[in-house]
Amino acid sequence: MQTPELKIGRYRHYKNKDYTVLGIAFHSETEEAMVLYQQEYGARNLWVRPYEMFLETVALDGQTVQRFEYLGPHGTQQD
Repeated sequence: MQTPELKIGRYRHYKNKDYTVLGIAFHSETEEAMVLYQQEYGARNLWVRPYEMFLETVALDGQTVQRFEYLGPHGTQQD
């Protein structure tokens, strides 16, 4: 099992909420790579999303955009 590459740090979801990627985890049964990330608002919940889905593009207002856009290392501020 090889760990896929993904920059650790801050990302903005296409719905305009910010998250911090903490690392890559693997599903215990399927060994599917999952991205572990934390919301930077509210309760600061932890989430996992399949790696491939995290990197995919989505349609937004007739344009194709990244589901998550990398903003920089954790602790950086970008609006």
